[in-house]
Amino acid sequence: MHAARSFTLALAAVGLTLASSAATFAQAPAYPTKPVRIVVPYAPGGATDIVARLIGEQMRQTLGQPFVVESKVGGNGVVALEEMLRSKDGYTLMVGNVTTNAIWPVVQGAKLRFDYAKEVVAIQRIADVPAVLVVTTTNFAPQNFKDMIDYARKNPGKLRYSTVGAGSYPHYDMEYLAKLAGGLDMNAIHNKAGAAGMIGDMVTGDAQAGFVNAASTIAMVKAGKMKPVAVVSPKRLEMYPEAPTMAEVGFPDAGTLAWQTLFAPAATPKPILEALFKASTAAVETAAVKDSFAKQNFIIVGNKSLDDSATWLAGELARWKKITSEVKVDFD
Repeated sequence: MHAARSFTLALAAVGLTLASSAATFAQAPAYPTKPVRIVVPYAPGGATDIVARLIGEQMRQTLGQPFVVESKVGGNGVVALEEMLRSKDGYTLMVGNVTTNAIWPVVQGAKLRFDYAKEVVAIQRIADVPAVLVVTTTNFAPQNFKDMIDYARKNPGKLRYSTVGAGSYPHYDMEYLAKLAGGLDMNAIHNKAGAAGMIGDMVTGDAQAGFVNAASTIAMVKAGKMKPVAVVSPKRLEMYPEAPTMAEVGFPDAGTLAWQTLFAPAATPKPILEALFKASTAAVETAAVKDSFAKQNFIIVGNKSLDDSATWLAGELARWKKITSEVKVDFD
């Protein structure tokens, strides 16, 4: 009798375990069951848009539903962030960069209609995009880093540099460089047409310098319209082998590796976040993405887990809190 009772209890325990497992499985959401949107805070054609489309296509192949990229421009990323936060079920994501998902939440956090640190999570850091500090060859004598700095030092307020908008990382990068170089006085020219607008400013000579996505400048450098004087990269770039790194010219902390990262609302169910992390991580390991990124000198980085992504984003916010407290810029 005693043995029979023990056997019965054991069967009951197994039954409870199986029932619990079944319940857990039943609660796990099927995902995705419809197309997923990826909003980007810029017009089509830029680095953020390119990354979103490449990753979205690979995630489609992994998860079996289309990942549709949509541009939501405005407010230094706020329009895209608000669009993403309207959906908390994993069907609206965002690919953002340093300006939209680190600088702006820091400098404008009190004015936002949401709590960025609590309501937004990083899923996976997809790539770092090297930048290049270029100078125009149009009516501008300095053609290396030292001469550019010397010109700015000897001619307060006369060096004109281009940015993609007030408060963007190319804006902060030049102002932070100015601070590190001893407090240079330079004049910012904001062009909201993205890297193409910045390059246009420098080709015409309206602007004389600026930090730009390295891959965007190749044509104009080859045409002799601008000259790379330093690169923001751990090492020299194959496309500009003659250009030293910022560390080589004595300013290792200046300039930004313009990371591109996949984000989601923090309220998204954890199993969906895990599925997105796995799919985005697998995407950057595909030959299609690796080949495309290599051609543009994008550096594949990646975090090891969702927790690692959270720690990384917190570190980025802390870094930009420090920089923006030390460098004050005027906003449009």
